[in-house]
Amino acid sequence: MAPNSNFVLLDGSQISTADFKGRVTLVNFWATTCVSCVQKMPYLVSTYNKFKDRGFETVAVAMSYDPPAWVLNFAQTRQLPFKVALDNTGQIAQAWGDVRLTPTTYVVDKQGRIVSQFVGTTDFVALHQLIERLLAQS
Repeated sequence: MAPNSNFVLLDGSQISTADFKGRVTLVNFWATTCVSCVQKMPYLVSTYNKFKDRGFETVAVAMSYDPPAWVLNFAQTRQLPFKVALDNTGQIAQAWGDVRLTPTTYVVDKQGRIVSQFVGTTDFVALHQLIERLLAQS
């Protein structure tokens, strides 16, 4: 199961893992200083846009060492369409398996179970096939 976490979003609002129920959710741990994270972001945007109307959610969790002002600037200048959270204390990364390498991406099914994890580069063809399968499940 996905750990019970509370995410503080850039606008100050909060969501929790419980809010994922009934949705397929991608949780991506990243940093503005991580070259491969920055390169991956347009693919996350297109993935989100492709599936968002079918019950798919994305939460990009900035690592604790990433300055909040940099994260905000990145999200605004690139017009990220999904939720962006700050992990100021590192507790979220700790709860999700002591995430230290970025990018680390988890896919959570409608029941709140982690069904896949990608560390580093992501095979987006395989990711899209997985999301399609999970969205088709009731």
